[in-house]
Amino acid sequence: MRVLVIDDDRKLSEMLEEYLRPRGLSAELAFDGAQGLALAARGSFDAVILDVMLPDLDGFEVCKRLRAVSDVPILMLTARGDPEDRVVGLELGADDYLPKPFNPRELLARVHAITRRRHVSRPLSAPILRFGDLQIDPEARLVMRKGTPRALTSYQFDILLLLARNAGRVMSREAIVERLRREEYDVFDRSIDVHVSRIRMAIEEDPKHPRRLLTIRGTGYQFTRLPGDREP
Repeated sequence: MRVLVIDDDRKLSEMLEEYLRPRGLSAELAFDGAQGLALAARGSFDAVILDVMLPDLDGFEVCKRLRAVSDVPILMLTARGDPEDRVVGLELGADDYLPKPFNPRELLARVHAITRRRHVSRPLSAPILRFGDLQIDPEARLVMRKGTPRALTSYQFDILLLLARNAGRVMSREAIVERLRREEYDVFDRSIDVHVSRIRMAIEEDPKHPRRLLTIRGTGYQFTRLPGDREP
């Protein structure tokens, strides 16, 4: 597994590289945002570990640019574990976050979790779910609306697929997290709301007034069939 580490803390990055190498991960290091983007453009990486605080482009801008051209799993590092930093990172397309200082074992577990969600195998016979102009392909892990691919992170795709497969059923935030959890992975409270907001931007005609993915106050979320939808 090849991992790109973008962090201006050279000592930390080199220690991380030494920790990951004997555990089957090859880490390439970049010490600013521009260098990280250049390496990402030239190489094929299985995951990116991205610090928020960088000397040129901040991690949020790097995340935004990476996500515009790639669905590579991104783990963001935040110095303070500030909830606002976490929300911004998720809104820009990061798959997970980890506050500094961190336990290397936890970092390794989270990297494995976000890459496993990306590469998780699906039955070849898994049917494409069709809801009007919306198509969800579990095998290709692709969402199409009006014939145009829609960009979602791996975790957002899993949330949408879970809700679509349970169309008409109200699912709580806790149930969604539990169903999609990997044993080493957890999400901070309310992060599901951020992911759902991003999903709505991808699949709804008017994300501020959703018709497809509804919030059920005090309960959770419901994926709703609309008139004219084909049964999945």
